[in-house]
Amino acid sequence: MSEFEGDGLSNEDFEKSLKRFEDMISAGAHYFFDADELEEIIDYYMQWFNLELAKKALDFALEQYPYSSAIKIKLAQYLSSQHKTREALDLLNEIEEVESTNSELYMTRGYIYSQTGLSEQAIENYKKALPLSEFKDEVYVAIGIEFLNTEKANDALYYLKKAIKFNSKNDVALNELSLCFEMTGRSEEAITFYETYIEEHPYNHFAWFNLGISYNRLSLFEKAIDAYDYAIAIKEDFSSAYFNKANSLAQLDRYVDAIEVYKETFKHEEPDASTYYYIGECYENLTQYEDALVNYNRAIKLDPAYADAWLGVGIVLDYQNRMTESIHYIKKALEINPNMAEYWYVFGEVQHKLGFLEEAAAAYQRVIEIGYDDFDIYIDYAKLLYDGGYYKDCEKILAEGMLKFTETPELYYRMSGLQMELGRKKEGMTFLEHALELDYNKHTELLEYLPVLEHDPLVMELIHSFKNKE
Repeated sequence: MSEFEGDGLSNEDFEKSLKRFEDMISAGAHYFFDADELEEIIDYYMQWFNLELAKKALDFALEQYPYSSAIKIKLAQYLSSQHKTREALDLLNEIEEVESTNSELYMTRGYIYSQTGLSEQAIENYKKALPLSEFKDEVYVAIGIEFLNTEKANDALYYLKKAIKFNSKNDVALNELSLCFEMTGRSEEAITFYETYIEEHPYNHFAWFNLGISYNRLSLFEKAIDAYDYAIAIKEDFSSAYFNKANSLAQLDRYVDAIEVYKETFKHEEPDASTYYYIGECYENLTQYEDALVNYNRAIKLDPAYADAWLGVGIVLDYQNRMTESIHYIKKALEINPNMAEYWYVFGEVQHKLGFLEEAAAAYQRVIEIGYDDFDIYIDYAKLLYDGGYYKDCEKILAEGMLKFTETPELYYRMSGLQMELGRKKEGMTFLEHALELDYNKHTELLEYLPVLEHDPLVMELIHSFKNKE
């Protein structure tokens, strides 16, 4: 019936107990059960969210063992699942007065506090459970995860490492550590940690998987792929390893290989929207646009709120010069997630191509307001304004860009060209000189933008003077 196996009963014995309990409920009879049996039956129903049967098991257990602290703690867990937090905490306080050395009491109270956002109280109770618990690694993990929830990754790292030290086979700790290493920016340390762990536990697929993630964070994609391959060799149906391997292949522009590996995940789990989305992205990069559309639409069908997939369709339709259709999909992405600068950027680009300059300008302005962190928006926004004949606004936007990206030569080259086009040769030469100081090699962008300057002796003399300094 299940893979559940309690601490006291074998899987086979538990199955018999569970069937006997359900037969009893169906018949309206009254059988005898050990307290341990009932605790495991309650745990099973709670684990599978069968709260109706969990309540029946609890009522029966309390009738049989009205003074059992263990069963009362399970009642507190049930009350918490019903959002009856105050009742659950009051019950735990009553139990503590009678039996203050039960680790499960403090773990349950800690979990309830965690669920209600009271992290300090949660950690305090987990720490009370620590000296009382036989399974200290599980307590360390609970403390570590609580610190993670409050973004105290260094503290989390400390406790999760203690969990591994106490029980090297605690896979939850092993996986959560990967997140800690990421949050603290310790990717090199992560690699060392997992490599050392693998020396002692070479057949732990989670260790290889997390080593792959660590390599990936440092853009060591070939090594990441090797690590994922080891994880897959150990656990052939490890769909997350296939998925991550495919991501690494895509990072290496090996899109055909990536598609095959993404598809491999479907053999081991139900297809999901994100996998179809990434397959679509690979096809897009291969310029196989019809295949890209098919997979983006599959992602949308599985998850209609997958904004990136709607955007993907919009971008591909734009590539196919189906811009009017494209706008519909980009708007849908924006409806789902209106605060994504990238979405507004794409929307602005397509509106610009369609000749709707006001709509494009409003979109570009939104990109800047959201806090887009690349200078190219100022270049494109300035071009839009220039195309519309709004030269003062064009100048203003380039000036804003230079204030934000003070060391970006492209902005100075573009401002130089604008000043010269507006007949302000002196100002244009000043901006050109500064641009050349920042990056001489990018002067070709200015000459592409304004080829006429190649015939300007003063401009070419200034450019050549910097060439000699190279």
